Amino acid sequence: MAPDYRFELALSGGRGPVAGVDEAGRGPLAGPVVAAAVILTPGTVIPGLDDGKRLAPGLRVRVAGLVREQALSWAVGVVDVEYIEREGILAATHLAMRLALEGLTVRPSFLLVDGGVLPGVNQPQWGVIRGDSLCCSVAAASVLAKVHRDAIMEELDARYPGYGFARHKGYATREHRAALARLGPSPCHRLSFLSCPGIPGEDDEEGWD
Repeated sequence: MAPDYRFELALSGGRGPVAGVDEAGRGPLAGPVVAAAVILTPGTVIPGLDDGKRLAPGLRVRVAGLVREQALSWAVGVVDVEYIEREGILAATHLAMRLALEGLTVRPSFLLVDGGVLPGVNQPQWGVIRGDSLCCSVAAASVLAKVHRDAIMEELDARYPGYGFARHKGYATREHRAALARLGPSPCHRLSFLSCPGIPGEDDEEGWD
């Protein structure tokens, strides 16, 4: 089932713009957490739009370009590893979302947030479980957040060669764990995550992003 605008229309009742909010990078062992906020005019057609994690990388990049072209407003927020280590991943995720909202050039009247409500904001909001699969604006945010974070991880791959960041994007794949055993952690690793049992690998990404 493709995402649609039912939630956006039900939430706003036609009274104001709705921003979809989602994040990427809660579960990886390395790199920042990134969030995006997107305002789409209901009815805007973006071919291929879906939960960013369900799209092949090339298609995801193309869809991100269409979102940036057609959105009424969009912005991303990035929170670094130091903040994640100091305050925890949940606080870092919420901060990234608030930074994305602050970057919008159009103030939304309502928010649709993937998963649950976002603390520390004044706008009315709904937290929608699997919102990135159901709501067009949240799906668009998921695509932008993932594409932006993937680009950051590719830059980190050049800065810290040997870990394979450009391929696994920091997730706990076999390749990544082997590189950690061989090289030790880099400055962009989340040290608190390395000792945490049950961190998912790349195949479990959907449960964490």
